[in-house]
Amino acid sequence: MSTGIKAGFIALGLIGGSLAKNLRKVFPDAYITALNRSKETLDAALKDGIIDHGTLEIDDSFRDCDFIFLCAPVDTNISYLDALEPYLGGNTILTDVGSVKNVIHEAVEEKLPDKVFIGGHPMAGSEKSGYANSSDHLIENAYYIITPGRNAEDKHIKRYETLVKKLGALPLTLSPALHDRITAAVSHVPHMIAYNLVRLIEKEDTPEQFMKAIAAGGFKDITRIASSDPVMWEQICLENPEQMTALLDQYIGMLEETRDLIAAHQGGKLKEIFEDAKNYRDSVHDAPLGPIKKSYVMHLDVEDEPGAIAIVATILSSHGLSIKNIGIVHNRSYEEGALRIEFYDRESMALAIADLMEKGYRIFSRT
Repeated sequence: MSTGIKAGFIALGLIGGSLAKNLRKVFPDAYITALNRSKETLDAALKDGIIDHGTLEIDDSFRDCDFIFLCAPVDTNISYLDALEPYLGGNTILTDVGSVKNVIHEAVEEKLPDKVFIGGHPMAGSEKSGYANSSDHLIENAYYIITPGRNAEDKHIKRYETLVKKLGALPLTLSPALHDRITAAVSHVPHMIAYNLVRLIEKEDTPEQFMKAIAAGGFKDITRIASSDPVMWEQICLENPEQMTALLDQYIGMLEETRDLIAAHQGGKLKEIFEDAKNYRDSVHDAPLGPIKKSYVMHLDVEDEPGAIAIVATILSSHGLSIKNIGIVHNRSYEEGALRIEFYDRESMALAIADLMEKGYRIFSRT
């Protein structure tokens, strides 16, 4: 029996491509059309059977879609609103996938005041980009934030929530302003902290780069997200300045308080701050995916001797487990075990732990 669903995509990058693949998996008989600036990407999506029609400009294939996903950068999405207007039927829900919401909501209200818009933000991603790295399960078990526009009625919101659930994600409905504040706090500001901590170490490092050489797990964990795409983060900063600056002001105030307590040797107060932070951090559950990509790392107690890495790698490869990164740890201040192994997912790490423990290795894991 045909589902009859029709969906349109503006851009087939990592997120757009992943959502299109997910739709095709869940709704095999859906009609999916896509606009993309690269014909090569459209050809690949057509060859994969993900889309039924590809175009370099808005055309009649977008008429009366059930959902149209704006998956390009915000400015580009906004530039397509006028061209999309004639094709938006009464049953069409226009949505986007951006990490900042107020800007796109304001643009839609100005250019498409009578249309139904529901902002969307799948809280998932990858260090890689583009259609070639998209996946039909990228948003599985991830929060998918929904921000209804002023014309979105309960029936529209329920339709969108139902779609998100069928795609395997966890819908969470918020106002655009609350979304932008939350993502500024849990994603945008942490990225600014990571970028600037790296800048601090680079500035203060010795000519011999001793700081870089001995950087251990603590530094690497907190700065991992500083490897994110600089162009994307420049855009996010310019799209969400009010929320980010307000939260950065609070954070700077907390740093100043900590600095003053250290200078005054106020150990008791420092311990109280650290305990409160530790308790809150320990209460953060690890179920759904979040805006900051998790890492799956374990450490092994091995002797630093020739062949140690090769033996472990052989054990893991014999079970078909893919390793993201592996190497000897030279700084043991914040790490247990001499061999550090990073995996692509939790399941691979769990299987590796079981295999290596069976061989007598002592394991320490962290996500």
